[in-house]
Amino acid sequence: MSLKFLLDENIPSSVFKFLKERKYDVFYVPKGAKDRDVAELAKREKAVLVTRDYDFANMLLYPPQEFYGIIILKVHPPVAEKLISSMKSVLKAEEDFRGKVFVVLEDRIRVLK
Repeated sequence: MSLKFLLDENIPSSVFKFLKERKYDVFYVPKGAKDRDVAELAKREKAVLVTRDYDFANMLLYPPQEFYGIIILKVHPPVAEKLISSMKSVLKAEEDFRGKVFVVLEDRIRVLK
């Protein structure tokens, strides 16, 4: 099964293009979707959620084992080059995202399970 990515609306189109160019299945959440709806969509679609919303690191509200992966980009400022570089790092470091939350900082990746 190839990786599928669900991008939160706070992820710029440059990241969408970067993933598409690498032949990933990638799509955005509906505009204005609530966090719980975003979470349900990610689970239903069996997609790795990519967001800048740190709320998704809350393991009580969003237990990692229920997800196909969550990538939280905590990069400041969130400019396209830095976000794409962060995505490259996490894609290089990991193949199986299931059951894990990746908090991607500029200098490291924290994995929560």
